[in-house]
Amino acid sequence: MVFYYSGCGNSKFIAQSIAEAFDEKMIFIPEAQRNGDFEYSLAEKEMIGFVFPIYSWRSPHLVDEFVEKLKLNGKPSYVWTAVTCGDNVGETEKLFRKELEKIGLNLNAAFCFKMPNTYVNMIGMNVDKPEVAEEKIAKAKEKLPNVIDMIKNHAEYSDMIKGAFPRFKSNVIGSGFYKWASDEPFFSTDECISCGMCAKVCPMQNITLENGRPVWHGNCNTCDACYHHCPKHAIQYGKATRGKGQYFFGV
Repeated sequence: MVFYYSGCGNSKFIAQSIAEAFDEKMIFIPEAQRNGDFEYSLAEKEMIGFVFPIYSWRSPHLVDEFVEKLKLNGKPSYVWTAVTCGDNVGETEKLFRKELEKIGLNLNAAFCFKMPNTYVNMIGMNVDKPEVAEEKIAKAKEKLPNVIDMIKNHAEYSDMIKGAFPRFKSNVIGSGFYKWASDEPFFSTDECISCGMCAKVCPMQNITLENGRPVWHGNCNTCDACYHHCPKHAIQYGKATRGKGQYFFGV
């Protein structure tokens, strides 16, 4: 069983690739939360995995909240996680391991995939150049068979890229991320064609169209799926996204 969260498709690609290799069922965490689905029965010797993007050098809050409520009937034979990041993950593994331990699970393996940058809501942060994005995707595809083989063999393994100052990044910057991260700066320009794509791709179902324009309702994880999928580049995040590029996994 693979529990996953993805906004712009990077983590969905990783989750789907691994799940298909083992014919595992995929559970989309935001949908499970909306439906109140927190209890799952495991088959004998069944493995479980968690796949998600790194937000400010930590696992996204909705992932931690889901794990906190998760109830498994049966003991998994192996527990793994695979995360996607633009560059590094800080102390995500250590922190996520603690979340799992709270519900009696031991993390056996942690895999890290560098994927194209998607977070553009701060000045100085932008999507990768096309050639950099293509190289990251190519390396991720090359790495997947090895990861699948390690999961198959129940390897005890970690290749998390902590980067510089991991404790500060995860515990100081990461802890404060959701205190100031908000969907209030999002707005649509006059280029908006009322297509509803932003509402369709939002994993939190946080966007509705009112009078033909998107409205955000405060339940945002700042995945930026709305921004990146807009066919007219009409969605902006205050002044921070002016002139920046778009990206979503579509290979």
